[in-house]
Amino acid sequence: MLRITVMPTAVLRSTKFLLFLLLVFWTAGAHLMAQQLRLPDRPADAPTGSEFRDQIRFLALAAREKAILEQILAGNVPAFLRELVPVSVSGTAGGETLEATYFVTPDYLAVGSDDDYFLIPMTPILAQRIANATGTRMPTRRMVDQIWQAAPLKLSPRPIPPSDQMTTIPVMYEHHLMVWEQREPALDDHPPGTLVAGHKKDVVISNRIFNQPPPGRVVIYGWHQRNGSPIQPLYSGHSETYADYSHGIRLVLDSITVNGQPMQVRDVLQHHERHVLLSDEGLIPQPFYPTGELFEAPDT
Repeated sequence: MLRITVMPTAVLRSTKFLLFLLLVFWTAGAHLMAQQLRLPDRPADAPTGSEFRDQIRFLALAAREKAILEQILAGNVPAFLRELVPVSVSGTAGGETLEATYFVTPDYLAVGSDDDYFLIPMTPILAQRIANATGTRMPTRRMVDQIWQAAPLKLSPRPIPPSDQMTTIPVMYEHHLMVWEQREPALDDHPPGTLVAGHKKDVVISNRIFNQPPPGRVVIYGWHQRNGSPIQPLYSGHSETYADYSHGIRLVLDSITVNGQPMQVRDVLQHHERHVLLSDEGLIPQPFYPTGELFEAPDT
C-alpha cells in the first residue's frame, strides 16, 4: 500500500527557506570559483609568439590587426592567460559598505603558447572587438590601480627611447623581451598565471573616449613604478588607430559580485552610487570603445 506523508505547512516553509539559502550560497560560491576566458582551445598547429612576430613583422596596420584578431579568436592564446584571477575591492556608496570581486586576465593579452608567447599591443578598436567576443571589457583607471595593488608580482616599467619605430612589431617584440627578462627570474615564486602588473600602460575605459572632439581616441593610464606611482597619467592624446610598444590590453570579465549579488561590470559603472567601486571619473555611461572602421580603411 502506497503511503503518502503530508508535511506540515511550517516544515515545508522551513525546508523551502533552507533550500533557498543553499541556492544563494551555491550561486555566490560558483561565481567566485575560477573563471575562464571564453576562447576555443589553442590549435595544435598554431604559431608560437616568435613565429607570429615573423608573420606580421612587415604587415601594414589593418592587415596586422586582422591577423591578431584571427589568432586570438581561434584560441592562439597561452593557457595561463585563460584562468582569470579575482580582484577584491571595497568601498562606501550611499551610506552602504560594499565588497566586490571581479576577474581579470593575469597578464596582458598575448598570442602564442605558454613557452613562447608575445605580449602584443593593439588599437582599442581591435581590443574592443576581442572584448565583445569574449564577454569582457577593459579596466578603468581606478581598476588599474586596484589590479596593481592586488598583484603579487610587480614589475618595473622599462621605457624605450621615443622614435618613429615605437609602433612597429620589432620594437613591440623588443619590449616583450625586456619584460621577459624581469619575468623569467620570478617564475619559481610566481609561475605563469600569477597576477602581474607594472610592465605596460593599460588601454582603459574612460569618459574621455566619447567626450573629446574627433578623431576617436585611445585612453591610456598606468605603468606603475615600484613605489605605486604611475608614469602615465590618464591620457587621450593619441588617435584610436594608435598603439605603441608600451600599451597592454588587460581583459576584465563583465561579471562582478557586489555584496554577494551578481552584477555586470557595465551596470556598476553606470550605477549612480556604486560606480565609485570601479571608477574615479564618476559614472561611465558608455564603458566601451567604438569598433571603428580600421579593418575597412586603406592603410596609408
